[in-house]
Amino acid sequence: MTENAEALSKVKEGPKKSALREIAESLVIAVVLALLIRAFIFQPFYIPSGSMEPTLQIQDHIIVNKFVYRFHEPERGDIVVFRYPLNPKKDFVKRLVGKPGERVEIRNSRIYVDGREIPEKYLPPGLRYQDFGPVLVPENSYLMLGDNRNNSEDSRVWGPLPRENIIGKAMLVYWPLDRIQLLSGR
Repeated sequence: MTENAEALSKVKEGPKKSALREIAESLVIAVVLALLIRAFIFQPFYIPSGSMEPTLQIQDHIIVNKFVYRFHEPERGDIVVFRYPLNPKKDFVKRLVGKPGERVEIRNSRIYVDGREIPEKYLPPGLRYQDFGPVLVPENSYLMLGDNRNNSEDSRVWGPLPRENIIGKAMLVYWPLDRIQLLSGR
């Protein structure tokens, strides 16, 4: 190789970065990506109470999809994480049972939406809980209930959940390892 070609190849390469600088840049990029993913797409949450038993147990750790409801509205049966209407600094998790414009009633431990019984296969057989309603779910709001109906502070206590309080849909239990499971609304 001639001296000019050698000098030209060195100019094209540019100065070499130190290994420490490359590691630091990689770490910064990884942290920024992790923060963006957590802020806009997926976020972990911890279950501190038994209000969603048997579906979610105390000390379960879940992943919530914060992106999914940008494309479609929440569906009946979804397990939803949201800011508690009476204290928006607290996060709650409940199951969506009533959508905007629907009339929801609990009679004889069964959910009725617009007069039609809604099956709830995720509840333990024989579960008995108090009657409620009927209530009309306002526009841009949802009726939320815990699966542990006898031990849940939910829409029966604080009313319909405003749409803007929703954080996302619970998708996965990832901890403890023996409870890893996808969460289904049906």
